[in-house]
Order: sequence, then structure tokens, then C-alpha cells
Amino acid sequence: MKVVLQAIIGSFSLHVIYVVVVMLVGYIRTKNYKPDVKSAWDKVETLQNEIEFVSVTPSHFYVLSFLGVSVICGIVILSYEKLMN
Repeated sequence: MKVVLQAIIGSFSLHVIYVVVVMLVGYIRTKNYKPDVKSAWDKVETLQNEIEFVSVTPSHFYVLSFLGVSVICGIVILSYEKLMN
């Protein structure tokens, strides 16, 4: 039971780190963005009047991702314990 709890905590930690890193990269890219107005003016096109939402990640993907990473963490923890004994 201890390994299962450690694997869940490891999976949760990895997912939190992933989300924080993605948000940090997005923030840095947004802060450093400098539009090139001169070259954009030469490429003027008609703007679209419709918005299209292409894809949304299904909610079961996150559950499967969490479970998969938990299994991988559990395997790593068990392998580490066997190597140390």
C-alpha cells in the first residue's frame, strides 16, 4: 500500500510540474513577444468573421494519463527498492 501511495504522489507531482512549466513557458513567450508591424502591414488580409474551435482534450485522457504515470512511478519505485536490497 505504501508503494501505491508513493506512486500516486509521484504522478500528482509530475503532473503539477508539467502544468507549471507549460504555464511558465507561455508567460515568458507572451512577455517577450514583439510583433513586427512593418512586415505585417504588407500582408493585410480580410479577417475571418467566424471562430472555429478545433479540438478539446477529452476528460478521460487526464484520468488515463494520471493512472499511467502512477503505474510507471510504481514500477520505478519497486525497481529502486529491489536494487537497494
